[in-house]
Amino acid sequence: MNNKFDALKDDDSGDHDQNEENSTQKDGEKEKTERDKGQSSSKRKAVVPGPAEHPLQYNYTFWYSRRTPGRPTSSQSYEQNIKQIGTFASVEQFWRFYSHMVRPGDLTGHSDFHLFKEGIKPMWEDDANKNGGKWIIRLRKGLASRCWENLILAMLGEQFMVGEEICGAVVSVRFQEDIISIWNKTASDQATTARIRDTLRRVLNLPPNTIMEYKTHTDSIKYVLGGVGGAYP
Repeated sequence: MNNKFDALKDDDSGDHDQNEENSTQKDGEKEKTERDKGQSSSKRKAVVPGPAEHPLQYNYTFWYSRRTPGRPTSSQSYEQNIKQIGTFASVEQFWRFYSHMVRPGDLTGHSDFHLFKEGIKPMWEDDANKNGGKWIIRLRKGLASRCWENLILAMLGEQFMVGEEICGAVVSVRFQEDIISIWNKTASDQATTARIRDTLRRVLNLPPNTIMEYKTHTDSIKYVLGGVGGAYP
């Protein structure tokens, strides 16, 4: 399991030599050690199922973001604000993360959980997302936790049956309502988007009159750049 919170820890040992020459030499050695450690850890960081665990078809990463309501959010500030929680490769690793996470219904303010395939950032501009879109479902308060759990379990269990089209899912907690969405790679593939819609209705057990909106990421970007929305994503 690969928990990125570890990367936020300060790795400074705090040891300083009084002799400047030795100190400089140590700094140089430390820099090299840190660089080597970074290179080796990047090779080490592949997340794999543990012994006897049940592997998922894809690795997934949990992310969290929170923003101040009413403040316009640029792509750059959004990317700085989004925090990677961790990556998992098996059913057991998923439950280890999920069991310690706050349920969406207990979040406050403008908060979002994102669950995306490893290597895909939950941003419109990501290569996997830029030609895609998302199904959006607006929920009355009190439904987000159940719907989010059903959605991500269906996604991890490959219930959508659309090959590699699924990129990830988002739950957005707002003051008056909550929003869940599922992102796919190819907005122009109507057969795929229709299958995702129908599967969503089934796995979330949505009433027939539930309003579902499909929005391309291109339209979302135009919406924000035009000053109409100001919210990202």
